[in-house]
Amino acid sequence: MSSDMQVFKLPDLGEGLTEAELVNWLVAVGDEIVVDQPIAEVETAKSMVEVPSPYAGTVAELHGEAGQTLDVGKPLISIARAGSTSASPAAAPAPVPAGSVDPSPVSSGLDVSSDVEAAAETYRTEEKAGSGNVLIGYGTPGGVTGGRTRPRKASVSVVDSAVAAPVSVTSVAEPVMEPSVAGTRIPGKLSAVISPLVRKMARDHGVSLEAIEGSGSSGLIMRRDVEAAITAPSVAAAPSVPVSAPVAAPAAASADAGAVDGRTGLAVSARTPVRGVRKAVAANMTRSRSEIPEATVWVDVDATALLEMRAELKKRAPHDTPGLLAFIARFVTAGLKKYPALNTRFETAADGTQEIVGFEGINLGFAAQTDRGLVVPSVRNAHELSARELDAEIRRLTAVARDGKATPTELGSGTFTLNNYGVFGVDGSAAIINYPEVAMLGVGRIIDKPWVVNGELAVRKVTELTLAFDHRVCDGETAAGFLRYVADAMENPGGALADM
Repeated sequence: MSSDMQVFKLPDLGEGLTEAELVNWLVAVGDEIVVDQPIAEVETAKSMVEVPSPYAGTVAELHGEAGQTLDVGKPLISIARAGSTSASPAAAPAPVPAGSVDPSPVSSGLDVSSDVEAAAETYRTEEKAGSGNVLIGYGTPGGVTGGRTRPRKASVSVVDSAVAAPVSVTSVAEPVMEPSVAGTRIPGKLSAVISPLVRKMARDHGVSLEAIEGSGSSGLIMRRDVEAAITAPSVAAAPSVPVSAPVAAPAAASADAGAVDGRTGLAVSARTPVRGVRKAVAANMTRSRSEIPEATVWVDVDATALLEMRAELKKRAPHDTPGLLAFIARFVTAGLKKYPALNTRFETAADGTQEIVGFEGINLGFAAQTDRGLVVPSVRNAHELSARELDAEIRRLTAVARDGKATPTELGSGTFTLNNYGVFGVDGSAAIINYPEVAMLGVGRIIDKPWVVNGELAVRKVTELTLAFDHRVCDGETAAGFLRYVADAMENPGGALADM
């Protein structure tokens, strides 16, 4: 590759994300761009993100089209330095057609082991120094805002074999071979050094890297190798499904429309790829159902006093009165302080040992429906906020979530979730816990119901509270105590707030 050509690879957008969908290019081939200028919009499993360029120069090539899913570490854009002769698209390396044989260090007789060690040493240096302002708000801890703007190498080794590119020691498409845990190689695998994302995937699923034969260049263990190891038991049970079957692209999927479905005999109207937020929700809910032995308790609550209190406050301050959800959120944080077992996380280590992890504070998540699907932004340190402050933060997070601008931290740091499904006109729900949390409180619609007050029948404003909880972290007594605490606070809000 010419030294005048700078290739920016899709960076790690945070929270262990391994891919992103390219939504829209903000630049075109031939454009002059500056450092930190947004070049593309990408949608991850958690949010919509504008990706800024770490380089200045002329756009030479765009690696991908709108709607395409790109892996972290794959080339995103090629930029020719200002004044270079490589500014035309023809100067960028052309992709190798599928099925062709790429030149490799092995076939060319190069010393692979020395090159791998050099690449690993480069990674170690980059990791210690910080990789610069690759993505504003997401870069490595050592990143700076000026001067050094090289893309981080810690995230470039997640490679999908579906896209072939020229492979050589200096090729921009070749994965940087990174050191394994603690910067050492895997025993018995001289050149199988693994990226942090691959290591994390293996650790999360209890896969031993020493037992995997790498399929990458020089035995490098790739993401697909770990995925194959994870799915190996299910493949054995259903050998007719190949492990490496490629996921159909949207264009190919739509080509099946009109085909007859073998099971129902009906024509297929459409096939919609599961990706982005919907893919993340599906994976999260599946894992929650398969791992958490959940139980549910519920109670009807007379919310008349709460509604009357809010109405009175609204008369005094029409434009500065917290919403009902904010008051309930305040009661929830107080309840979690009294019953901290519901504000924990259940962890199982690779060796089988299990721990219940408690937290000093409360990050209160709340379910928000958006055009992109259901997301759960969280109010950090919610236990320190008043009802009015909670209301302001809930409104802010709802707005950024619906705009697709919530950060991975805002969407992935909750310790307990509050779900107001009453806005959909339903009374209750057997909720699925937002993994890896251990409990979720649902609030149904508030409606008029007959209620006994002081021995007499009256019409009251009644809602239903539903608590789903992980039975591994506590028993029914704790769950019921928390639920009753919140219910009592809603029925007597003045007294509850006076004690908080």
